[in-house]
Amino acid sequence: MTNEAVSQWELEADVLRAAKPRGVLFLCVANSARSQMAEGIARSLAPAGVEVFSAGSNPGRLNPMAVQALAEIGIDISQHYSKGISDVPAAKVDAVITLCAEEVCPAWLGRAHRLHWGLPDPAGIGEDDASRLQAFCDVRDELVLRLGRVFDAR
Repeated sequence: MTNEAVSQWELEADVLRAAKPRGVLFLCVANSARSQMAEGIARSLAPAGVEVFSAGSNPGRLNPMAVQALAEIGIDISQHYSKGISDVPAAKVDAVITLCAEEVCPAWLGRAHRLHWGLPDPAGIGEDDASRLQAFCDVRDELVLRLGRVFDAR
């Protein structure tokens, strides 16, 4: 990642933090890995009163490696399930963060502050379980860093 890219997400995170969103939605295609991990991490960091959601344009099923990667840092998303965009209460969303990198990200048509954090899909990385889990942990750690800045948990 270049310094320019890091500076951009830091600036965007600071703007979002200043906006004090009350409802944050994480979007990707399948709602199986990145957006699910982001939802779990955000729920652990967000102040009281902030609602956190995740959804996908083509929901699949929760990836067990996403569950495992978050369990390693004490966050339990084992009861999460993949949801479609229509399952999200649009009136409660005032910030949307899309997480797609390789795919076409879903669009959010409601009014909201929008950010795009193009993170790689960890499900598509690695030759074996160990390297795939490492890819999930890498994305998890990046989400912890970025959401820590959004929710001022540094």
